[in-house]
Amino acid sequence: MLPFTVVFKPGIPAYTQVAFAARKAIVAGVMKPGDRFPSVRTLSQALKINPNTAHKVVSGLKDAGLLEVRPGIGTVVSAGAIASVGDTTQLLGDELERVAVEARQLGLSFEEVAGALKAHWDELEPASVVQAVKK
Repeated sequence: MLPFTVVFKPGIPAYTQVAFAARKAIVAGVMKPGDRFPSVRTLSQALKINPNTAHKVVSGLKDAGLLEVRPGIGTVVSAGAIASVGDTTQLLGDELERVAVEARQLGLSFEEVAGALKAHWDELEPASVVQAVKK
């Protein structure tokens, strides 16, 4: 069983969706430093994705400093994973630009967007994420 879930949405690459779900689990504390990360084979089989896509996810998370390979243990969440996520806030640039453009097109105010973001932020509280994963 995977420590995160992915509900695939059309039009978004599987790699992007799986990597995001894994990052979300790490940031929310569902996966902690030292926890084993699913193997490429497990990801591929559990999510029914191409093994090359699963490998790309694991490699991308390793390159981002979120995962590390420990001989004899396998791939685990890096001790510096949370710091790595925090240091890469510039990675949000594209997503934030998309949100801003969509919000403007919909005629939303900054306060409405901030309120919607807060609602999503609150959903990422460790207790609510753990409950969602257990369902």
